[in-house]
Amino acid sequence: MMEASSRAALVAVRERLDRLTRPASGVLEKAKDRLTGQPERAVSGPELLALADELFSVARLLDGQLSLRRALSDPAGKPDDRAALAHRLFDARLSPAAVDLAETVARQRWSHPIDIVDGFVTLATEASLDAADARGELENVEDELFRFGRIIGGDQELGRILGNRKAPAEGKTALLDRLLSGRVSPVTEQLMRNVLTGAHVGSAETAVERLSEAASRRRGQSVARVTSAVALTPEQEQRLTDVLGRIYGRTMGLQVTVDPSVLGGLIVQVGDEVIDGSIAHRLEAAGRRLAG
Repeated sequence: MMEASSRAALVAVRERLDRLTRPASGVLEKAKDRLTGQPERAVSGPELLALADELFSVARLLDGQLSLRRALSDPAGKPDDRAALAHRLFDARLSPAAVDLAETVARQRWSHPIDIVDGFVTLATEASLDAADARGELENVEDELFRFGRIIGGDQELGRILGNRKAPAEGKTALLDRLLSGRVSPVTEQLMRNVLTGAHVGSAETAVERLSEAASRRRGQSVARVTSAVALTPEQEQRLTDVLGRIYGRTMGLQVTVDPSVLGGLIVQVGDEVIDGSIAHRLEAAGRRLAG
């Protein structure tokens, strides 16, 4: 969990990313971009995918270089000096937009050096989702991420391999290429390849679920994870969406998993809250009452 200064830093760099990935609106904003030396904005799908790749590459570099991330996040240094260091490091390697973001990241105050890595991963993820939005694929990417998360959850060996922090990134990448290449959106492939080969991935299933939730939030929805004994009809899904929307007071998106072991009824999870209305749960509760 990030501390307050790192959370504030993340807000600032996200705002800068939004500035660099939002098309200039009107003559005045375009003129201001030219006068202030604003880098050319990355607004098309290919440009945003390329920007995300650059930001993920910076995260990997800093993750493996403790001295470098300390230098870029040193609270004793001046923000402009840290930004100048970022410029010297990346100016010849990255696009102007990526260099601008690296300088912005370096100017912020981070609670711990490792947080700067998380900052770049967050920026890269947001840029990748921007690409999905620009390509008109955001809903599809959310669905692909959710389904792959379910596949990992149902395959212990796959989850173990992808969640093994000591496993070589090259091996994980080759495995993901075999599983995903040509089968999912380039955005989905980019996100899973970069996030699941990171040194701090932890639970692979959880990592993919977080990506799916980020895509859902981008669509202006909260996620309700629903487990049912049988597939729900479109009418049942719509009724459940409406009911949950009234309960939580916001737009809800459903991610439905079919699991015959629940026997009947539904298990609904929204954030940390779980509503277990399954027959299996009621039978278990009845057994506990009888035993008592």
